Amino acid sequence: MSIAQKDLTFQKLGLDCANWTEPVYSDLLRRSADNEERMLMLYFNRIGWPTSLPTSEKEAFVKSVLREKKIALEELMLKSLPLRPGVENFIDDACNKGIPVIILASYSKSGDKIARSIVQRLGHERLSKIKVIGNEEVEKSLYGQLVFGKAMTSSLDEQLAKEARKAASAEKQRIAKEVASILKVSVDIDTSSSESLEKIVAALRAGAEIAGIPVYKCILIAGSKSGVAGAEQIGMPRVVLRSSFTSRAEFPSANAIMDGFGGADLTISKLCQKRWS
Repeated sequence: MSIAQKDLTFQKLGLDCANWTEPVYSDLLRRSADNEERMLMLYFNRIGWPTSLPTSEKEAFVKSVLREKKIALEELMLKSLPLRPGVENFIDDACNKGIPVIILASYSKSGDKIARSIVQRLGHERLSKIKVIGNEEVEKSLYGQLVFGKAMTSSLDEQLAKEARKAASAEKQRIAKEVASILKVSVDIDTSSSESLEKIVAALRAGAEIAGIPVYKCILIAGSKSGVAGAEQIGMPRVVLRSSFTSRAEFPSANAIMDGFGGADLTISKLCQKRWS
């Protein structure tokens, strides 16, 4: 949730007490590990929850805020939020050098449709040279069919890994409840992050599959910790592009961190010259 999206969302909900300055936003982003629900929980734990809100309805309240945030984001998109400076030249350079460009819209927090609407601003000619991977493309990919159970056969390793993640998540919840029972406190372990990471990995593998390039020879250019975590899990090189909201965030597993496209920052030439370990 960006500061602009937050402002529109909190205004609609009548939360005049909420105020996210850039330092506050950066701190929440770092502490929440890019998890929006946790970000809101941390914030309201800090400033205090609405006085009329029962404790039992905190989770529902957070979800309502995120729903309003999605609407606010759509409104921002209608106002033609500009593309990042230099991205068009970067894509053109890649295409001219015969390097496949894949844009992943499927794990975008803003949603597949909204992500595609942003991509449309690249122009028809440019879009004809690249691939945009959304939810449908991921599901139709070989990896997507295997992992999401839409194929008659599946890789044993993939199935075992998926079941192991489910079992580990369930065991964490069971142990937490037992400890909570002994200590007479309530506890709720968030296991949604593993599901989100699974979707990101599926998108990354589908992108590599459609590009026809091995995962370890692809390069993910991302701005979020979730994307970097997914790429790290499958051994895909990853470059982080900082923004004003992530200027203080740490990305220890990134292979490189840049401030933008072009010039002294990220260029196709630099990517081609880099030796990824």
